[in-house]
Amino acid sequence: MTVQEKISAAEKKLISGGIFEKIDEIAYENQKKVMAAFKKHQVSENCFVSSTGYGYDDKGRETLDKVYADVFECEKAFVRHNITSGTQTLCIGLFGLLRTGDTLFSVTGKPYDTLEEVIGIRGEKGNGSLSDFGIKYAELQMKDGKIDVEGMKEYLKSDKSVKVVFIQRSKGYSVRRTLSSEEIGYAADEAHKINPGIFVIVDNCYGEFCEKHEPTYYGADLVMGSLIKNPGGGMAECGGYIAGKARAVELCGYRLTCPGIGLEAGATLGQNKNMFKGLFYAPHTVAQSLKTASLAAEVFKSEGFEVCPEPGEERHCIIQTVALKTKENLLAFCKGIQSGAPVDSHVTPEPWQMPGYACPVVMAAGAFTQGSSIELSADAPCIEPFTVYMQGGLTYESGKIGIESALSEIMKLK
Repeated sequence: MTVQEKISAAEKKLISGGIFEKIDEIAYENQKKVMAAFKKHQVSENCFVSSTGYGYDDKGRETLDKVYADVFECEKAFVRHNITSGTQTLCIGLFGLLRTGDTLFSVTGKPYDTLEEVIGIRGEKGNGSLSDFGIKYAELQMKDGKIDVEGMKEYLKSDKSVKVVFIQRSKGYSVRRTLSSEEIGYAADEAHKINPGIFVIVDNCYGEFCEKHEPTYYGADLVMGSLIKNPGGGMAECGGYIAGKARAVELCGYRLTCPGIGLEAGATLGQNKNMFKGLFYAPHTVAQSLKTASLAAEVFKSEGFEVCPEPGEERHCIIQTVALKTKENLLAFCKGIQSGAPVDSHVTPEPWQMPGYACPVVMAAGAFTQGSSIELSADAPCIEPFTVYMQGGLTYESGKIGIESALSEIMKLK
């Protein structure tokens, strides 16, 4: 079979199995939620007007915050274009809620690489990590791919200093299933039974709009993420969001600016329109990414590679992993994704020591917005078993072309 024939066979199998139809159903329900929030808060042309300086009384900023709170079915939210990354968003959340003597307790094992220096479990002392401020850290490994709720409860009973229970929804650079919003909510409820004053917070990156509800709907105190991932819809050029319980969001707002000002200020500098438009597109764009991921899973499983999730498995984030077995396969896959991109398709990605990562990482990302992982991209630490983490696809058609290109490059090695 040719590459195109293999892609076509995989696509027909997904369509006949109802996989794409289920993805579209979720997108429709989320789109209704977004549209209802836009209507309720009377989004209009003057919401797109730019503000400068202090940004007092910026109607667009204030309206977008309210829209996000409704879409995430929670009490309060804020969205800011000047948050540089998902890691900074998480940093704002952690420093906003934790104080000297408190313990941060991760119940999904070690967090994503770029958070290690924020916490202080890697990197130089004195750089301003949580550890430098006398905040302790503990972690609990997952059990059978799930949060060890009983283990969590036992630890919370034994350590009264825990102020924040941290949950990473997606897999990071590990191979495990992504957690559903509902099971995150269950863990949050159980944690609150032990200590109602605990904040259960979620790294929600890559998971937004993959289900009908977010973790805040089921009881998480806070969710945080990046606008150049799912909720930006491929339109937002930068930024991050935090949403959840009113007091938790308020404390994070004081960390974002300063105590006493919080969310009352912040110039938008002409970015409101892209953030509104990105949220409008997000349910559909995420569906395109999920279809692209499903196709990749079906294609590369058929080629004998281990994939996670499986092609027909229920998805809770846009990430698809493929264990490519060799460094040569890994680099070929990333070369193919890059050459199938609309931007910098002539570039060949090479491994390099990126800031915040523990080992050399190869990244294929021919994106309109630098680092945007709602656009088709693939990255991997260059260590065994040479597992690539693919995500994104602004359109299914372009994602399909990227997968064709990746498979073609691997076929050249055979």
